Order: sequence, then C-alpha cells, then structure tokens
Amino acid sequence: MKENVTIFNHPLIQHKISIIRDKNCGTQEFRSIVSEIAMLMGYEVLRDLETELVEIETPLEKTMVPMLKGKKLAIVPILRAGLGMVDGMLALVPSAKVGHIGMYRDEQTFEPKEYYCKLPEDINKRKILIVDPMLATGGSADMAIEYVKKCGGSDIKFVCMIAAPEGIKMLSEKYPDVQIYCGCVDRQLDENAYILPGVGDAGDRIFGTK
Repeated sequence: MKENVTIFNHPLIQHKISIIRDKNCGTQEFRSIVSEIAMLMGYEVLRDLETELVEIETPLEKTMVPMLKGKKLAIVPILRAGLGMVDGMLALVPSAKVGHIGMYRDEQTFEPKEYYCKLPEDINKRKILIVDPMLATGGSADMAIEYVKKCGGSDIKFVCMIAAPEGIKMLSEKYPDVQIYCGCVDRQLDENAYILPGVGDAGDRIFGTK
C-alpha cells in the first residue's frame, strides 16, 4: 500500500461497516451508522490539527491550556452520498466550513458528471477533507480533487469508508500529495463499477431511494 494511504483497522469501525453491509439494514440505521463511522474516522484524520496555548481560569486558578489554533477547516462532501458523513465530522469540529461538489454517475460510461460546486471563498487557506462513503473507480474523487486544486486548495485529504483496489491505486498514484483515509478495501469492482462486496449504492441507502 502507498505511503499516502491509511486503512483503519479499529474494531469499532470494522464492526459498524459490517452492519451497513447487510441488505436488511434500514435507511435510518444506515444513515446513523454512516455518521458514526465518519466521526470515528475523523478522530484520527484530524490528528494533525494545530493547537495553541490559551489562558483560561478554572474554578481554582488561571492556567494555560491547548485549544485548536484558528478555525481553518473545510469539509467538502461529494454529493449525494458524501452528505451522510458531514454531521459526524462536524460533531468533532463544529466551526468547520462546508463546501459541496455535486456529481452523478453516467450509467453508460460509469464516468462522473459534475452538476454543482460551491466552496468556501478562502478554500486556499484551509485544511480540506473531501468525503465520500465509497471510492470505486476513483473518477468522482479525481474530479473533486482537481476542482478543489483549481480553486486554490492544496492541503487536501480524501476520506472514504469503503474502497475498491482500483480506486485506491489510481488516486494514490495520481495524487501523492493527498492523504487517503479508508475504513476498508474490498475485493474488486463488478461489471457495473460497483464495489464488491460493498454496500450497494450508498446514496440510495442513505436517502431511502433504493
């Protein structure tokens, strides 16, 4: 595995991914657990946030304590499914700005088509987390990273729950400067570019449109 790829082996993350794999996992439970997984992953993904010493007063005395330095974090979900990971991340850093990149998959070519993009104006000054539950061919992630870079973003991390080997290979080789975080890597893509064993269409399962 490339140096810029981190695969989580935490038992809680693995357990929760296993729950949402089950086809009998309903929409409400699926949505809730995706958010929980995002929060668990975010704890480690945000390990390098900078802190600074700030003076406060406890009930007993004044003291210097570490607090987050500045509020320069942007969470950028790839629509639709990426929205399912936003609340979990925001629970950790409520001050983060949220951008959106909307894409849909062409069912003939399996290539992503962009339909909406809106990022914070100061994206070039922020740490950026691009989030999407699934990394299949890598096409959507590729397009999202390219767009963020064109808008001036440079400190970029990509966070997904489940990836196919094909997507991990393409993204890690094309963007050695982007750290990729993944809950697990599945076996392969099928003929329709869905991840096997996967969870099916994550967007449909999050929003109940399956």
